Amino acid sequence: MDIELVKEGLFVMIIGMGTVFVFLSVMIFAMALNSLVMQKIINKYFPEEIPTKKTPQTNTSDEAIALAIACAYAKSL
Repeated sequence: MDIELVKEGLFVMIIGMGTVFVFLSVMIFAMALNSLVMQKIINKYFPEEIPTKKTPQTNTSDEAIALAIACAYAKSL
């Protein structure tokens, strides 16, 4: 087995793996940057809906109380 051939193989392997590592690093950076830019653009034209607090309606009239009692009674039968 020729030692020069092993050295050359390791050198080519290191170059190849380094190239893939650099490419993937640049791709991840580009995707993150693209995500930030797209969020800014999308939020500009399609803003997120602001959640509003919904308060329960309080109706204490006698008719509403009578209706609730009638519904509860009908449900129990």
